[in-house]
Amino acid sequence: MSETAGLPNADPKEQDGDTPVSETPTGQRLRSFIERVERLEEDKKAIAEDIKEVYAEAKSQGFDVKTMRKIVSLRKKDPDDRAEEDALLDTYMSALGMQ
Repeated sequence: MSETAGLPNADPKEQDGDTPVSETPTGQRLRSFIERVERLEEDKKAIAEDIKEVYAEAKSQGFDVKTMRKIVSLRKKDPDDRAEEDALLDTYMSALGMQ
């Protein structure tokens, strides 16, 4: 199996036999993508910590974090989708005698 197998647009002419795949233009592009994803994962982790701190601060001031999370989730949804979910929930609750 060639060292460039699985690399998109890998040009066999890039391989001169002495050059490791990681030093070819294809290998360098792959490394660039991997490093970008790694940086974004680090950013995502930092943002998740920031969000956790905001919820902790809100909780310390007496707000119910579970309810806040639900509101954040609801605000992300399309109003029509949310209305459809609410109607379905009402129908199920009614069928179970919960209303």
